[in-house]
Amino acid sequence: MYRYDNHDQILVDERVAQFRDQMRRYLEGKISEAEFLPLRVQNGLYVQRHAPMLRIAIPYGMLASYQLRKLGEIAARYDRGYGHFTTRTNLQLNWPKLEDVPDILAELASVQMHAIQTSGNDIRNTTTDQFSGIADDESVDPRPWCELIRQWSTFHPEFAYLPRKFKIAVTGAEEDRAAIQVHDVGLRLWRNASGEVRINVLAGGGLGRTPMIADVVCDDLPWQHLLTYLEALVRVYNQFGRRDNKFKARIKILVKALGIDEFRRRVELEWASLKDGPQTLTSEAVAAVTQHFIDPEWRDIPAEAIEAYEQLRNENRAFARFVTNNVTNHKTPGYKAITLSLKRREHAPGDVTSEHMIAIADLADEYSYGEIRVTHEQNLVLTDVAVDRIEELWHKLDALGLANPTVGTLSDLICCPGGDYCALANAKSIPVAQAIQERFEDLDFLYDLGPLELNISGCMNACGHHHVGTIGILGVDKKGEEYYQISLGGSQGNGASLGKILGPSFYRADVPEVIDKVLQVYVGNRQPDETFLDTYRRLGIKPFKEHVYA
Repeated sequence: MYRYDNHDQILVDERVAQFRDQMRRYLEGKISEAEFLPLRVQNGLYVQRHAPMLRIAIPYGMLASYQLRKLGEIAARYDRGYGHFTTRTNLQLNWPKLEDVPDILAELASVQMHAIQTSGNDIRNTTTDQFSGIADDESVDPRPWCELIRQWSTFHPEFAYLPRKFKIAVTGAEEDRAAIQVHDVGLRLWRNASGEVRINVLAGGGLGRTPMIADVVCDDLPWQHLLTYLEALVRVYNQFGRRDNKFKARIKILVKALGIDEFRRRVELEWASLKDGPQTLTSEAVAAVTQHFIDPEWRDIPAEAIEAYEQLRNENRAFARFVTNNVTNHKTPGYKAITLSLKRREHAPGDVTSEHMIAIADLADEYSYGEIRVTHEQNLVLTDVAVDRIEELWHKLDALGLANPTVGTLSDLICCPGGDYCALANAKSIPVAQAIQERFEDLDFLYDLGPLELNISGCMNACGHHHVGTIGILGVDKKGEEYYQISLGGSQGNGASLGKILGPSFYRADVPEVIDKVLQVYVGNRQPDETFLDTYRRLGIKPFKEHVYA
């Protein structure tokens, strides 16, 4: 993974010192609340419902074991002993003291981490596929390109005050696990017949109050022009995006208002003066970044070890369940990626304790070459585990309560912090998630349902991505009371789609029963090998609506 050079480290250290002085002056009353607000958001510091919240950047979801260990130590020392992993692969601390934030940032800088541009109207943390570099369906490793985007976008002087926040996602695989179609900009890396890297550029996607699927701006961009084209695209947004209404300020509104052809024309016009300029990428520049993303020295796994792994899978039902749901194929024979579910009823989805962070870091050192990934689904991944050590790892995960074999099922739900923490939320999300997990905890039933994405948001900002959940749940406010709106048919991967609202909203206590009725329609009408999404798309929303509201 990428390591800071001397310039990177100096830059981050100086930012910590700068913010420490700003915090001191604010606490002494020398800086007003209004003056302090843009300073704190540039460093990832929010003021939430009950306490400050600090959002820590995890670029493209990659963590070294020593970094995760440091996050665990910080959460124990400065917070309440846990952190929350988000759908953008960042970590949030929900209870830090204002006066401690400069010390937290200094500790992060000591392990090459920061909170820069994790909030505010700027270019946020770039995300990608959690299996990048190891996926067996990948044609281009997106990590070097994500790092180039990170270097280009961090402290970009022209884009420090965009009309609204700006999010970029990148994939280089056949299956889109980065949800590129619902981002401000989505990039799909591919290779042409000559083996050259090309880029499919999408723009105008997003969720929130006005959910939209992105349009293709350029379908065959040469890799050399990645940064110059992004520069042109963000310039067009910065110049023409609305600033008079924050609810209409995202790039998706601009793309919709102009139409994709006119938006493309303006980007091309802006790009004409940039495309062969100093930001044009060279082979040397790409190679310098790529050398940070080399494969570990994998062992040759003997055939008998692979056979023993498969035999254990056939003989041990509990192990087989774990493998089927939590183990993913790897490009290297004899290796697998292991997903650790952070979905347990005693914690909010995506929450992990300090003790578990440190334990997972230790496991990464022992079993996965010291590397961890954070997923869009709010889980963690050990990327490079030899099959002859998976059983041993499984037992250790089970002892920690981290071997929950439900990844990709109804129980593996996405959930924002909601009204328990967020000042913007209309309703609580976490109790709804826990009630659903309690109602549907039978593993045989979960496996019979097949792959199913259930996403929960506490407000229209859609931090839980409810619009693209197979089943989406949105908290709404009706005259001071919390209600929940259900949508069906969303999808975030290839062929992304936005869910349709089922009908009038429900009381919180009714939500598990409503989900049960929705599932009854699916189970009663599905054809062999159909997923929930297949059945929904074949039947439409009508039979679900009739059964739920009967």
